[in-house]
Amino acid sequence: MKLLTIDDGKEGRLGALVDEEVLHVANAAQDFGIDGEFPQSIKSMLADGGDSQALITEFVATIQNADRPSVARLREIGALTPYNATKLLSPIPNPAFVLSVGMNYRDHLAEMKTEVPTVPASFTKHPGSVIGPGDPIILPESNADMVDYEGEICFVFGRECYRANEEDAWDFVAGLTIANDVSARDWVAPIFRQETTMGAIHAWEVNVLGKQFPTFCPIGPVIATLDEIRDPGDLHIETRLNGEVMQSSNSNQLVFDIPKLIAYFSQWYRFSPGDIVTTGSPAGVGFGRNPKVFMRDGDVVEVELEDVGTLTNPVTL
Repeated sequence: MKLLTIDDGKEGRLGALVDEEVLHVANAAQDFGIDGEFPQSIKSMLADGGDSQALITEFVATIQNADRPSVARLREIGALTPYNATKLLSPIPNPAFVLSVGMNYRDHLAEMKTEVPTVPASFTKHPGSVIGPGDPIILPESNADMVDYEGEICFVFGRECYRANEEDAWDFVAGLTIANDVSARDWVAPIFRQETTMGAIHAWEVNVLGKQFPTFCPIGPVIATLDEIRDPGDLHIETRLNGEVMQSSNSNQLVFDIPKLIAYFSQWYRFSPGDIVTTGSPAGVGFGRNPKVFMRDGDVVEVELEDVGTLTNPVTL
């Protein structure tokens, strides 16, 4: 099942992808005479526990197998709309917590001439940087010249997770989605010029601030539940800038796979349903190229993840 959040001008409403159409779950359920049983958002669905997700899975299957008159009726009342004509928000529009993993692709570490870490590295993305598919990435006036793309696989927690082990890690995952860890690179070079440990630490902290600007964390378009994923350890991910392939890699390049990340970070964090973790970016980032490539006003950036979909955002000043 592929879940999404429909932009209804408020907080967003729960939807699901049915072939190439968006099912407006609450409206469709009302038409089927079962209004009131369904959560209004993905986050509330996750908070409700497995019963809500099972109910929605069953309902989506009912719609997929519905007869033509019933489907036509849903289209007529606006409960089934074309995917390309439906405005979406990020699947979790207001996440409480976004944790981003860095230095986690072997090919990216090689291009950046960085050693493979022995434990995962991370930083947080401010929830206010999150936007949805189709929303513009706005180049900040103060730092518009070195804004980079970073396509990333994400996972979303489906239930509370604290001190999990690798063997049980997937039990805590609601599904996978896509992020673009947009980064203003103005402060990368100073990191490597530092001559003291504390200077390097401070330079890194300033560099991480370049990832926090509003609109610098597009996420979406859907959350694909794990039954949609053929093999999480073998997923192709590709980033395109104006149609040109910039990143092309596979999750088999991850230094730390998703179970390892969950086991490691849940030693400290108590994750809640709807929390999001981005798992790192592969080779091909603009800063790692010669000559370097950065996003400009009028560009379009796409991140495509096998078995999940494509996250597309325009770039503007």
